[in-house]
Amino acid sequence: VQLQASGGGLVQAGGSLRLSCAASGRPLSNYDMGWYRQAPGTQRKLVAVISSGGSTNYVDSVKGRFTISRDNAKNTLYLQMNNLQPEDTAVYYCSAGFFAALLGGDGTYWGAGTQVTVSS
Repeated sequence: VQLQASGGGLVQAGGSLRLSCAASGRPLSNYDMGWYRQAPGTQRKLVAVISSGGSTNYVDSVKGRFTISRDNAKNTLYLQMNNLQPEDTAVYYCSAGFFAALLGGDGTYWGAGTQVTVSS
């Protein structure tokens, strides 16, 4: 599975962005999916995970602001990010794999990241 994340950019605090992760090679429906982020000087961390059936899990810091979703017909994963804050600044990555492994940051397939920068 090849994954390509897009949709990052520069936004002011309080603004919104929607990230997309386009998959190719195999149907996205076969996999659980996750979004992660890595800020400068830190380790990559989980943001949200969605199962093949649509169950979701979020880290506390993004609950109520971010929404993970998927469109299996378009083979695409999304992350809607609202009320962005400077601490959300990071490179965002998408991953495909199994739910339990994704929760631990151990996805099977990874895409190149997309930069999100939030100015104060």
